[in-house]
Amino acid sequence: MLPFPCGLARPVRPDDGSARGFGAGKERVTQASTEAIASTTRRDLKAMGLIGLAHGCSHFFQLVLPPLFPFLIAEFGVGYTELGVMMTAFFVSSGLGQPLSGFLVDRFGARRVLMMGLGLYCAGVLLFAVLPSFWLFLPAVVLAGLGNSVFHPADFTILNATVTPARLGRAFGIHTFGGNLGWAAAPVPMVTLASLYGWRVAVVAAFLAGAFVLALIVSQRRDLRDRPRDAGGAAAAAPDGGGLAPLISTPVVLCFVYFLLLALALIAVQNFLPVTLGALYATPLTLANKALTGFLLGASGGVLVGGLLADRSGRHAPIIAGGLAAAALVFVVLGGVDMPAALLVGAVATAGFLSGVTTPSRDMLVRAASPPEATGRVFGFVYSGLDAGSALAPAIVGLMLDRGHPAWVLWLVAGMLFAAIFTAVSIRGSAPPRAP
Repeated sequence: MLPFPCGLARPVRPDDGSARGFGAGKERVTQASTEAIASTTRRDLKAMGLIGLAHGCSHFFQLVLPPLFPFLIAEFGVGYTELGVMMTAFFVSSGLGQPLSGFLVDRFGARRVLMMGLGLYCAGVLLFAVLPSFWLFLPAVVLAGLGNSVFHPADFTILNATVTPARLGRAFGIHTFGGNLGWAAAPVPMVTLASLYGWRVAVVAAFLAGAFVLALIVSQRRDLRDRPRDAGGAAAAAPDGGGLAPLISTPVVLCFVYFLLLALALIAVQNFLPVTLGALYATPLTLANKALTGFLLGASGGVLVGGLLADRSGRHAPIIAGGLAAAALVFVVLGGVDMPAALLVGAVATAGFLSGVTTPSRDMLVRAASPPEATGRVFGFVYSGLDAGSALAPAIVGLMLDRGHPAWVLWLVAGMLFAAIFTAVSIRGSAPPRAP
C-alpha cells in the first residue's frame, strides 16, 4: 500500500523552504516600507527647505530699501516722509494683493503663482537699481508688493499638499523661521555693499540672490505639490464655485481678527519698543535695542520649538493661550516696573520666545478652518489681517506717545495678546473638524 493516497499532495514539511520563502517576502515588505518612509521624509524636508528659502527671500526683499534710505536721501534729495509713502505703497499693494493671490492659487495652482510672484518681486527689485527718478520708485514698489503678496497663500497651500500631516507643525515653524532669517540677512550686506560699491550695485546683488532662489524653485517644482492641480481641479469643482463663501465663515473671520490683533501687538513692539522704554524709564537707546533684538531672536527660537509642540500635542488652542498669556504678563509688568538691564533683556527675550512658540499652532488653526479646496483664499485673506494691523498700529502707538503715555503702549501690547487668546479659543470651538 502506498504511504499516501493517489492524487493527494505530499504534506509540506516545515523545513522544505516554504517558511524561508515567507520570511524573505516579509523582509522585502519591511524593506519596501522603510524605503517608502525614508522617501516621504526626504520629500517633506525638501519641501520645508524650499518653501522656507522662498519665504526668507520674501522677507529679505522687504528690507532691501530701508537700510539704503540715507543713500537714497543723498542722491534724490527726498526726506523720510517721501520714503515712508514709498514703503506704505509697498505694504498696501501687498495687503490688497494677498486675497487676490489666494484666489489665483486655488484656481491655477500654488506653484505657478509662487513662481510668478517671485518673478514679479525680482523684476521690481531690479527696477530699483536702474530708475533715474525717485518718484518712479512708486510703480516699482507696487510691482514688488504684488510679488510679495503671493507667499503666504502659495507657501501654505504647498506645505499642506506636500508635507505629511504629522510634520505640518514643524513645516509651519520652519516657514516662519526662514522669514525671520531673511529679515536678519538683509541690513548688513546691503549697507556694506552700498558703502563699498554704491547702492545700485547693492540692489543688483539682492536681485541676483532672488533670481537664484527663483531658479532653484523652478528647477525643483516637481517636488512641490499644490492642491488644486494634484487634487484634479478640486477648486474648480468646489460647491462654492471658487467664490467668497469660505472667507465669510465664522472661523475664518475669527482668524482674520486674530491676525489683526497680533499685528497690533507685534508692530508696537518691533517698531516702538526702544522709544517707549526711553520715554518711560529713560532707558538708554543701546540697551533698549538690545532688548528688542532679544525679542526677535527669542521669537525665532520659539517658532522651532513651537513646531515640535504643534506636531506632538495637537492641542493648538491651549498652546496659543499659554504662550500669549505668559508673554502678555511680561508686558504688563514691564509697563509698571523699571527693570535692571540684564533682567530687562531677559524678560523681553522670554516674551519673544513665548509668542514665537504659538506661531505654528496659529497656522494649524488656520489650516483647520480652511476647506481643502480653498486653502489659498483662506490663507491669503487671513494673512491680510497682518497688513491691516500693521497699518493701524503706528497711528495708535504714535498717539499714545505724543500724549505722554508710554506705559499705555506696553499695556496695549498685553491687551491685544489677551484678546487674541479669546479669538483663538473661539476659532477652535467654531471650526469644523478637518481630515488630516
